[in-house]
Amino acid sequence: MRLALYQPDIPQNAGTIMRLAACFGIPLDVVEPCGFIFSDTKLRRAGMDYAERAVIDRHSSWEVFQASRAPGRLLLMTTKAAVSIADFEFQPDDILMLGAESSGVPEVVHQAVDARVRVPMRQGMRSLNVAVCAGIVLWEAMRQTGQQTERQTELSGGDDLD
Repeated sequence: MRLALYQPDIPQNAGTIMRLAACFGIPLDVVEPCGFIFSDTKLRRAGMDYAERAVIDRHSSWEVFQASRAPGRLLLMTTKAAVSIADFEFQPDDILMLGAESSGVPEVVHQAVDARVRVPMRQGMRSLNVAVCAGIVLWEAMRQTGQQTERQTELSGGDDLD
């Protein structure tokens, strides 16, 4: 399982997702360019010292990411998807991609993904914060594939979590 950010443009959200990746031991791909300087103070503040412990692969472009990405299905989290995460079968090697907060992803990315899925929300609501979405989708994908139990044990040193 991996998370991927396509050209993130809000450093606080990217930092929060870095922290999420570090805490769950999930690698993170960042497809650049970003809408901020990668060493931005807001990025560091949101990621705190956790970001230093995240495994982050930066890719200079969509093409570079595609040429070098890890094996597995590429899944796009989008409000335009017909399939809810509750009705989707995740696999352990899925790459969960989230688009830029301001513009999502371009059509070329939509055409390249293996599936598009969405977080169910009340009718009339436009979207969730991208970091909140990342947490919800990652947990559901890990739950379905049994990885949350493995990660909890691995990350807690074998102790039960409260």
